[in-house]
Amino acid sequence: MDNTAYTTLTRQLGLIHEMQIVANNIANAATTGYRQEGLVFSEYVLAIDGGPSVSMATANVRRTSEVQGALTMTRAPYDFAVEGDGFFLIQTPQGERLTRAGAFSPSATGDLVTNDGYPVLDLGGAPVFVPPDAGDLALAADGTLSAGGQPLAQLAVVEPVDPEGLIREDGVRFRAEGGFQPVEIPRVVQGFLETSNVDPVSQIARMIEVQRAYELGQSFLDAEDERVRTAMKTFIK
Repeated sequence: MDNTAYTTLTRQLGLIHEMQIVANNIANAATTGYRQEGLVFSEYVLAIDGGPSVSMATANVRRTSEVQGALTMTRAPYDFAVEGDGFFLIQTPQGERLTRAGAFSPSATGDLVTNDGYPVLDLGGAPVFVPPDAGDLALAADGTLSAGGQPLAQLAVVEPVDPEGLIREDGVRFRAEGGFQPVEIPRVVQGFLETSNVDPVSQIARMIEVQRAYELGQSFLDAEDERVRTAMKTFIK
């Protein structure tokens, strides 16, 4: 296979990867707290002694959109949403993780947990406990949770130290490779949920563009294969 075919093939692999990401974005257009993901294409140039350089396209870097999704009013006392920067901090079997999905509920033991049953943490890294008889639950803008006018805990609202090191582990859960720190002035609201920030129209349009680009590349590879076969047949004769 010559250099041109190699270059096209690497581009095709990148387009397949992007198609998978775009499809996942569309599938999560209605997922609470989901943030749209994109793919960054880069060029790798390799110098060859005595010949032209080889350029390869790679697409291994994912980027998560920082655009906030719309806030939808639910009036549910355990539905919380972060306005602006920041993530809720939760405890998973793999360690502490960040999320924008604030559809919480009290567990059987009284801990505030996510839909997956992971404890929501306070600023000290401890699970947030809500007494079974807690009434008039209220949440202040800084994340302080109170019941009957008595403070219970302050929800941790954090941000990654290195935004580029934010790794998606699940649709709405992230790992901060470079660590995280409390948001200086958090803004949290009660009775609201952040919707997905996916723009379905633009993602469908992008899916069509990627599909057409892939078909064009495949047509070139088919033509190149036919050219090589013809050349081999001519050489054999």
